[in-house]
Amino acid sequence: MNSETGHKTILDTFGRKHDYLRISLTERCNLRCFYCMPETGVALRDKSHFMTSEEVIAIAKTFVGLGVKKIRLTGGEPLIKKDVANVIKQLGELPVELAISTNAVLVHNFIDVFKDAGIKSVNVSLDSLNADRFNKISRRENFEIIKSNIDLLIANDFDVKINVVVMRDVNEDEIIDFVSWSKRDRINIRFIEFMPFDGNKWDWNKKVSLQEILDITNAYFGQDEVIKITDKPNDTAKNYQLKDSKGSFGIISTVTNPFCDTCNRIRLTADGKIKNCLFSSGET
Repeated sequence: MNSETGHKTILDTFGRKHDYLRISLTERCNLRCFYCMPETGVALRDKSHFMTSEEVIAIAKTFVGLGVKKIRLTGGEPLIKKDVANVIKQLGELPVELAISTNAVLVHNFIDVFKDAGIKSVNVSLDSLNADRFNKISRRENFEIIKSNIDLLIANDFDVKINVVVMRDVNEDEIIDFVSWSKRDRINIRFIEFMPFDGNKWDWNKKVSLQEILDITNAYFGQDEVIKITDKPNDTAKNYQLKDSKGSFGIISTVTNPFCDTCNRIRLTADGKIKNCLFSSGET
């Protein structure tokens, strides 16, 4: 409880205020991106291991009562959850900013659901603008529908962030293409450093750092054309914009420039555990 305002807040032992809850609705995904999931998928557990929709709503209400101001729905792929439309609708009735992260394969079925729930921000994972390459990375053939659904989100005035995991010898040659896209359209491209997870064969040589991405961008467009813009409080990305650009781009440097000191996130796993950090081995 904040003694000055009387409002409840979640403070950790480092004095950080946690007012952003990320809820994983499912472990399942309809893509098989090689850096995230084995080609055969993950071993499926019985649904009794996972939160029911009623439990998701009840826990979300509890966190809102404790001072959470923003909720983001994630997965796996959240839109494959059986009654996700109902979950989104009920969460949209809470006094929070509601957002979602998705691979956009199914987004065309949920545009009206998003609008009705007050969702304005949609994050979409897209690691290549080349159809063959993307389909190879994701081990599925969904590039065209994903790109079409991104255009649909933009046309419907959603704030669209495109998350691009940058990997050496895989897609770092597309950095300029993605930044150029942000000049043409009202989107935010977010380059994410390739991060180590179990089984994704991570090593330092595959990482393309924040500084390297900036060097590539500055060398191509010219240093005077790349403008540093103000980062929001608790932002995970360092944000930039080309002159006369409709959109912007940012770099999430989890590996080379961690942002732990400003972290305000709490993660709720699909099986109902609290995880304070993506890299934490501990859950509650």
